[in-house]
Amino acid sequence: MRTLSSIEDLDFAAARPAPIMVRPVSDHALLQGTLAGDHDAFAELVGRYRNQITSYIYRMTNDYDGAVDLAQETFLRVYRAAGRYQTTHAFSTYIYRIATNLAISELRKRKRRRLVSLTGLLTSGEGQEPRDFDAPDERPLQDISLVDSERRAVIKRAIATLPDKYRAPLVLRDVEGKSYDEIAAILRTSEGTVKSRINRARNFLRDKMRNYL
Repeated sequence: MRTLSSIEDLDFAAARPAPIMVRPVSDHALLQGTLAGDHDAFAELVGRYRNQITSYIYRMTNDYDGAVDLAQETFLRVYRAAGRYQTTHAFSTYIYRIATNLAISELRKRKRRRLVSLTGLLTSGEGQEPRDFDAPDERPLQDISLVDSERRAVIKRAIATLPDKYRAPLVLRDVEGKSYDEIAAILRTSEGTVKSRINRARNFLRDKMRNYL
């Protein structure tokens, strides 16, 4: 199997959706083909999952350009780790797990950058320790009761305020349509934990949306 040296070698943009076949090749078989050096097999995998993964990461990060980059990184990691893939779980579980980890890592990087920036701004004076800062979002909420597009934008912003551990299961369930057991496998936790976190996330969103409705 040839080793990719950069993301450009993947030719991500050129990947085409899988052709319609009477007996579609399984994801597992395509990954085996990838391991054997079949670039067409990997291009078909990319075509099957590119839109799903990009959309999912976008829902997680609220940054489309960043989502495209992270989706490419997701597929690059799948390619490079093809030899370590285990068929215990569905390939979709495997790739969503990688995408979730990358999205959460990006969210945590943003949080650290934001805290560093805010802390620097709140330094009391030269030689003094910076003050602690907790920045709640106190911007006035828009009236979107009659405009569907604005309502969706508000929901998207509300989802973006969820902590990582609640955001991922909510998006996987309510946007991606994954089952509880699939989400548990992706996040490597129990179904009970998944259901609890989704319930808390929905309650949080209901509280947020109450001001708009």
